Amino acid sequence: MTTRDDLTLAHRLADAAATAIRPFFRARYDMEFKSDKSPVTEADRAAEAAIRTILEKERPQDGIIGEEYGASREDAERVWILDPIDGTRSFIAGRPIFGTLIALTQAGWPTIGIIDQPITKERWAGMMGQPTTFNGAPVTTRACRSLEEAIVASTGPQYFPGCTGEHFSRLAGQCRDTVWGGDCYNYGLVASGHVDIVIEAGLKLHDIAALVPVVEGAGGRMCDWVGDPITAESDGQVIALGDPARLDDVLEALAEGHHDH
Repeated sequence: MTTRDDLTLAHRLADAAATAIRPFFRARYDMEFKSDKSPVTEADRAAEAAIRTILEKERPQDGIIGEEYGASREDAERVWILDPIDGTRSFIAGRPIFGTLIALTQAGWPTIGIIDQPITKERWAGMMGQPTTFNGAPVTTRACRSLEEAIVASTGPQYFPGCTGEHFSRLAGQCRDTVWGGDCYNYGLVASGHVDIVIEAGLKLHDIAALVPVVEGAGGRMCDWVGDPITAESDGQVIALGDPARLDDVLEALAEGHHDH
C-alpha cells in the first residue's frame, strides 16, 4: 500500500539529494567514467548516499535500486528506485536541465515518482490515483490535435542505437519542432503542457520508473515503441505523450521507419 506518508518521505529524499547536489553545480569536483562510458561525479554519489541514509533508517524493510550504489533487498514488495542525477552530462556542462529521479515501486509497478531540478527548484511529483503536482500545484498535459502541432523532445541523436534514429527522424519530420537535450526534464515539461511528445531509446529502469506516475498523473501516457506499458522487462524504448489521442499517429510514424529495413 502506498500512502501519503510515502509521498512525504519521497519529497524529503528529494530535498536531501538537492542539498547534496547544489554545492557541486558549476564548481570543481571529481569525475570519472563508468564502463559504459557514462560520466559519474562526486555529486551523483553524494546525492544517492544522502537518499540511502534516510531510507535505511526509516524504511529498513524496503528495497533500494540505485544507479551509483546498486541494489539491496531488490526482491522486497516495495522498492525505491533512484537516479541521483539523470542527465549528468548536462550537470557537468553547467546546464540546469538534469534532475533527481526517485520512484517507489510496489509489486514491480511505479506508484510514486518525483522529478526534481535542484538548481531551478522545480519539482514534479506523481502518485498513482492522484493528480501530478508541479511545486505543489496540480498540472495537466495539453491537447495536441495533430503531429503537425506537436513539439517533440529527446536527449540527443547519439542515444538512438542502430536504425532507431531513422525511426525518430521519420516522426520528427512530421512534427512542428524538435528540441534536443533535457533527459528527465523533458518529461516534466510534458506533464506541465509545454512539450507534447518525448521519444527515447536505450533507457534503463532507473531512468524510467519515476517518470510514469508524473506523466500519467498529469493526463499523459507512457509506453514503449509498440504501445505496450513500460515494465522492468521493457527494452528501453520509451514514448511519453501529453495527449494520449496521438498514440496511434506516433506509433505509425515510428513504424514507418521499420518498413525501410
